[in-house]
Amino acid sequence: MSSLRPDGVAPRILAFANQKGGVGKTTTAINLATALAADHKVLLLDLDPQGNASTGLGVMRQDRAAGSYALLVEGRQLAELIRPTPAPGLFIVPADPDLAGAEIELVGLEDRERRLATILAEARGTLATFDYVFLDCPPSLGLITLNALVAADGVLVPLQTEFFALEGISQITRTIDRVRRALNPRLRLDGIVLTMVDRRNNLSELVANDVRGFFKDKVYECVIPRNVRVSEAPSHGLPVLLYDFRSPGAQAYVKLAAEFLKRERARIRAS
Repeated sequence: MSSLRPDGVAPRILAFANQKGGVGKTTTAINLATALAADHKVLLLDLDPQGNASTGLGVMRQDRAAGSYALLVEGRQLAELIRPTPAPGLFIVPADPDLAGAEIELVGLEDRERRLATILAEARGTLATFDYVFLDCPPSLGLITLNALVAADGVLVPLQTEFFALEGISQITRTIDRVRRALNPRLRLDGIVLTMVDRRNNLSELVANDVRGFFKDKVYECVIPRNVRVSEAPSHGLPVLLYDFRSPGAQAYVKLAAEFLKRERARIRAS
């Protein structure tokens, strides 16, 4: 499949954000990126101090060295921080150990909420070969997440189908609206992906119906089921698509990528 991005057009930048932890945010970021990387070139920036995206793509904590902290706070060049991953076509800037202190250090820096946007704008040459840049945000609405939202074109929200998730989604959508009005007028809610869906659980179905009823076509048709292979894959430093391609979880991410690209084509036609 050829790139949807015409030559010379900047890559599409998407933030994966949900201030509630444990909802499958990072799992969705790395597996959707892996599925897309079969035909597109994708860069994932691990902006979460927990570094789960880095671990899940085979960059263990002891091997991380310079990464997203060096990019955000120290002003290192993006090109020298990019690393390959086990998935051909997918590259990562890992979360280095110092990233946990970035929230505090960013407070004292000039133009603190726009640092990532400025860095990515200045790295146009490096990014020219990428089709997508994914930003895996921390499970909070602090300065690192704010930087991601100011730099992004859109936000993809992974949402676990359980009751408290409904409170979380209203908070992140309010944040997106505030950032769009004050700092980044192009920012949009790109979509909501329902994760950890258990078809045997009535609550899962009720929550999914409520979210679809309110957000309509912003919610992806494809849902990600609870699947033990998805949970096992990060301990092997692999996305589930490389760990067990035939598993229901891996196949769900293949379908999610297909729907993502279909939506991308519709967005391009409409623009």
